[in-house]
Amino acid sequence: MKEERYRKAEKAAWIGIIGNVVLALMKGTVGFMSGSKALIADAANSASDVAGSFAVLVGIRAAQLPPDKDHPYGHGKAESIAAIIVSVLLMLVGIEIAISAIKSISAGVLEAPKWYAMVAITVSILAKEALFQYKYHLGKKLSSQALIANAWDDRSDVYSSIAAFVGVGAALIGGYWDIPILYYMDPIASLLVAGFVIMIGYKLVMQSIHSTMDHVLHDEDSEELLKSVLKTKGVIAVDDLRAREHGHYVIVDVKISVNPRITVLEGHDIAKAVKLNLLDRFSHVSDVFVHVNPYDPGYPYKIDMDSEENSLPNMIH
Repeated sequence: MKEERYRKAEKAAWIGIIGNVVLALMKGTVGFMSGSKALIADAANSASDVAGSFAVLVGIRAAQLPPDKDHPYGHGKAESIAAIIVSVLLMLVGIEIAISAIKSISAGVLEAPKWYAMVAITVSILAKEALFQYKYHLGKKLSSQALIANAWDDRSDVYSSIAAFVGVGAALIGGYWDIPILYYMDPIASLLVAGFVIMIGYKLVMQSIHSTMDHVLHDEDSEELLKSVLKTKGVIAVDDLRAREHGHYVIVDVKISVNPRITVLEGHDIAKAVKLNLLDRFSHVSDVFVHVNPYDPGYPYKIDMDSEENSLPNMIH
């Protein structure tokens, strides 16, 4: 299951790399030929996505490494770290685009861009939205923070391309009707692109930092885990269950109560069954630690059970 997860995530990263390389070259070439600052800025945004997709690819491959002495819980947080890199790159590109747009406005704009800049922007909007939908839904399915961050990076390109579309369109209208003031709409659109990029980059970096830190799942998120443990043969009650996020996956710590009259070996087998059950049913669960307690019917937090020892089940119930 996990190998399949990494294989799909790698495929998505490679699709993003190839797609963004093609779009960046196309928009950069057309932007230079048409004289559109907004399209060149949009091309720079797509170029940053190439680096971001490479960061995701590196993070995904690092996450596949098995646990070792220095990383006993595995390397799953590599994906969250990669997501932070993607987000920071996005913010830096946004700042560079803003500086370039301000310089262009200050220097003055003498002519409108060529009409075919609009064609390139339209193609970019359609391609980027398709990439976003593909990566976002796959990232949700695979619980990959890096892939989700990279998907939102693609969505930011859709917004920036729409801004570029409006700016270039207004500049073209200015050229057609001989309204020079509208020429400035092209670099102004470039400035709006920068604003979109910086805003989304900041949002993503904050989410990625939150995901990098270990935190416990909310009760509603761990409810299915609890139900699965209770259905395991030999488990009388669940004393405590804590599921903590560790990068893109979840580590479960659970305390179970079993018949106090069974053997240590039987208790061990029940714990093993609990672990295998959770690992098999939930692809986002990476490891499970089970602590076995003797069932105490007088404990106030236990589920209602017959207090007589003879009614307690053995391993199979």
